[in-house]
Amino acid sequence: MGADHAKRAFIGSFTSAGGRGISVAAVDRDTGALSVLASTDAVADPSFLAVGHATGTGGTVLYAVSETSDGAAAAFGIDDDGTPRLIGEARPVGGSGPTHLALAAGHLLTANYGSGSVTALPLRDDGSPGPASGVLRHEGRGPDEGRQSEPHAHQVLADPSGNWVLSVDLGTDSVRVCALDPATGSLRLHAETALRPGVGPRHLAFHPSGGHVYVLNELEPTVTVCRWDAAGGLLEPLGETHVLPQDHDEGENVRTYPSEVVVSRDGRFLWTANRGHDSISVLTLDEAAEKPVLVAAVGCGGRWPRDMTLDPTGQWLYVANEHSGNVSWFAVDAETGVPAHAGSTEVPAASCVVFA
Repeated sequence: MGADHAKRAFIGSFTSAGGRGISVAAVDRDTGALSVLASTDAVADPSFLAVGHATGTGGTVLYAVSETSDGAAAAFGIDDDGTPRLIGEARPVGGSGPTHLALAAGHLLTANYGSGSVTALPLRDDGSPGPASGVLRHEGRGPDEGRQSEPHAHQVLADPSGNWVLSVDLGTDSVRVCALDPATGSLRLHAETALRPGVGPRHLAFHPSGGHVYVLNELEPTVTVCRWDAAGGLLEPLGETHVLPQDHDEGENVRTYPSEVVVSRDGRFLWTANRGHDSISVLTLDEAAEKPVLVAAVGCGGRWPRDMTLDPTGQWLYVANEHSGNVSWFAVDAETGVPAHAGSTEVPAASCVVFA
């Protein structure tokens, strides 16, 4: 992808809620502004996206889940004007409601919320996924009968060493560490780390040093700090930190459901997106990276922030606000980490933003 392509952002959205599918936007690096150029609804409900490269051509490939009851994943090539073009066909993932996907060891991995499983699909030379090579089903439940009566895998992510795959399960209050066989595409459970019952872990992010993990909980507005041992593939919880101000009244009618956690590239700041509270929380990290401190919470520029990401420069923070149907961008203060709202653009049922 050339210099012009590097100025593109891709936005996922729920077609079942009036979204356009995958939208392509030009990025103004000086102002952070996004300008939507085109869209494709080639797959239904592409709620989460990831960017990779085809081994055969080296070209950029955009991957998308299809968060439907059947569950599928698809690959898109990027045309010269930046528009995604479906490569081959959407592949079934052998699970329902895939909410997240990631790349690892020549495979595309999906976390399937509805069926509580993780799927591996081998990638072909053109970047398209082949038939599923492995499906690892989670087991267990949590104390929240409404949300935790069964497993709900919400995120899957390779660790920085590339040796392990971590899957976050909201239904079982745990994070699983798996081994992916690059040759066969099979997934094997290596270890499972239990978190405090009822917190409902949703997503995690690694510290740039690779030695710590921050697990964002959805059912309670907290982040669990963990030590990560890449040599042994072991995750050790160290403590929890609230991501909302202490004077926040968390009642049944104003519940907050945190959605995404992002760590700054220099390891000094951590941000969380908070649905319901409709805010971005800013936490500072100490040198040991083990004690986040909440320093601010600012408006997310819309309603129901489902996803949040930094741009490649680390200067701009982008939030996909699902219920208000817009993507907002914020200038990040390099000294304090506090984001300042700089603008937004309409994207109905927005769910995810990635950069190529």
